[in-house]
Amino acid sequence: MAERPTCTSDDVAAWFTGRLPDAWFDGPLEVRADRDEILVTGTLATPTDLPDGDDDASVAARSRIDGFREDTRLRRMEVAEVAQRRWQRHVSWAVRCGEVEERFTTASVPVMTRLRLDDRQVLDTLIDAGVARSRSEAMAWCVHQVGRNQDEWLGRLREAMTEVERIRAEGP
Repeated sequence: MAERPTCTSDDVAAWFTGRLPDAWFDGPLEVRADRDEILVTGTLATPTDLPDGDDDASVAARSRIDGFREDTRLRRMEVAEVAQRRWQRHVSWAVRCGEVEERFTTASVPVMTRLRLDDRQVLDTLIDAGVARSRSEAMAWCVHQVGRNQDEWLGRLREAMTEVERIRAEGP
């Protein structure tokens, strides 16, 4: 089986920055990548001279995002096709405008896991409580909950892993 090309967020961000028109986004791109997907997020200029009210700002931002999505669809598809061949990953797009962010064409990747009775009961409880409709959806909900706390919890976990590596290096 052929190995996938290396895909660092910095390299991919530089590549997309070079490929996309400068006028598309207000500021640098944000690029995230994993084994399956590259997510490219750009920021659009926030609409100005709006009537008073938060609802107006949200409506204007969503309208600007919709316009961007329609106006750039063909070019984004062309660029994504080249990137997908290059890195062998699905390319997804997201746009941020003011407080509104919308993702387009994101990948939903199946993940297989084996769970013991206690773990399955957690998922089934979420289903019975109406939090999720299936075990798959319940698992996604659990991952989302961890993700919401990722900065603090995963940061502490990474620090602990670094300490373990340091201690291993000192070993006999």
